[in-house]
Amino acid sequence: MGNQIVLGRPNLVVFAETLLSLASEDSDILALTSDSRGSGKLTQFAKDLPAQIVEVGIAEQNIVGVAAGLASAGKKAFVVSPACFLTARALEQIKNDVAYSDQPVKIIGISAGISYGSLGTTHHSLHDFAVLLAINNIDIVAPADNFETREVIRAAVNHPRPIYIRFGKKPLPDLHKDGARFNIGKAIQLSLEKDHYDVAFIATGEAVSQAFMASINLSELGISSCVLSIHSLRPFDQEMVGCAVTRSDVVITVEEHSIHGGLGCLVASYMMEAEIFRPMKIIGIPDEHTVTGSQKEIFNHYGLSEQYLTRCAQDLLKRKVTA
Repeated sequence: MGNQIVLGRPNLVVFAETLLSLASEDSDILALTSDSRGSGKLTQFAKDLPAQIVEVGIAEQNIVGVAAGLASAGKKAFVVSPACFLTARALEQIKNDVAYSDQPVKIIGISAGISYGSLGTTHHSLHDFAVLLAINNIDIVAPADNFETREVIRAAVNHPRPIYIRFGKKPLPDLHKDGARFNIGKAIQLSLEKDHYDVAFIATGEAVSQAFMASINLSELGISSCVLSIHSLRPFDQEMVGCAVTRSDVVITVEEHSIHGGLGCLVASYMMEAEIFRPMKIIGIPDEHTVTGSQKEIFNHYGLSEQYLTRCAQDLLKRKVTA
């Protein structure tokens, strides 16, 4: 792993550019917005392909229902709306009209996690993984960088199942080397392959970059670590997670989501059932009324920053089980 971190662009910008490029070659691709084309970076899409964008206004329940109808008629419908509203206000429509009706709608949750920052708890989507994991027949993806964003949108166009894809707002580091491969449901290891690690970082979405930088910090202290980008919470790559945790002394999961019902719970449940016992820490937003501030301030407050993750790994290593 190199120490050079190159800052890319916001995933939402890459999403919009990728969707426009694909839709220019495929008239069945439609973007649906709920007064969200600006925040979804789809202004250029609307200018270039006005016949392929559907504006429903601030009506998140309607947008999901309309998309399900379009998908049933063979259209490749991308719903683009704030994650906090889609996975709360429109949850029944996602469940019944999309997932249970088996319509391959592509639900794009924008400004996810705590991206809205100072707008506060009402605009955070810290529940979306949990509620969607409890619903059968919808895949869940949270890209970590621009590469994963481009690849998941390309894959989503003809994905045969309903899919939820979650994006934040800030520019993100480029984490992947040339030649990286992306498949929905297959985790990506960002660190060098080794037989043993002191620490396994298992992260998803925008939190992956914090884990990646913490791994670099630890390497400078002589502590080895692996970093998994779990871009897909469903399908969940048990094989790669199992390989990482069995080779590591301690495990840390990192997510921009509640500590209940998300990535950490998936990993912990898998480890217990597989009888893999390691000191473990689930890093996310705790069960409390969240503080208000910028995304960076909230990350620092709740320990999702690279500095806290570095200290957390050192503390956990003190607890590791020795034979």
